[in-house]
Amino acid sequence: MDKSIIVVMGVSGSGKTTVGAMLAGRLHWVYAEADDFHPLANIEKMAAGHPLTDEDRKPWLAAIGAWIDKQIEAGQPGVVTCSALKRAYRDELRAGRPEVRLVYLHGDRDLIAARLASRHGHFFHADMLDTQFRDLEEPTPEEQVLVVPISGTPAEIVAEILADLG
Repeated sequence: MDKSIIVVMGVSGSGKTTVGAMLAGRLHWVYAEADDFHPLANIEKMAAGHPLTDEDRKPWLAAIGAWIDKQIEAGQPGVVTCSALKRAYRDELRAGRPEVRLVYLHGDRDLIAARLASRHGHFFHADMLDTQFRDLEEPTPEEQVLVVPISGTPAEIVAEILADLG
C-alpha cells in the first residue's frame, strides 16, 4: 500500500473529508480535498442549488486525475476524496493507474441527511442530496471497491479501512 493513491468516495455528507483527512494523517500521506478541484462555475452552480451534470464534472475529474498522476510520478502515496458517483467516473480515475484504490463510504439516506442538516458553511445544499442518490451507481463486486459502512465514528471507519487495505 506504500505507493497507493486511495480515493475516498461517497455522496455528499458521507464523511469523505473527515475520513480522508484522518486516513491521510494516520498514514502520513498527502491529502487532497475533491472540492478544491472544482472550477468556480461548478461551486457557484451548486451554491445556487443546482446539481452538476456529467459535462460539469469533466474538468473536475480531469483535475483530480492530474493530481493523482503527479503523486504517482513523484512516487508519493496520497489520499484524495471524490464523490465518484458513477462507474464511468471511477473508471476514469483508475484508467492506467493501477495504484488507485477506491474506498466507498456507504450510508443510508436518512443518516446522511441528518449529517448534512447539521453542516454549516458548505456550498452543497442539503436539499440536493436526493440528486446524489439518484446519480449514485453503487460499486459492483468486479470493481473491487472497499465498501465501508459509515455507522461508526470516523476513527473506527479509518481503522476498518486500514485493516482491510493492509
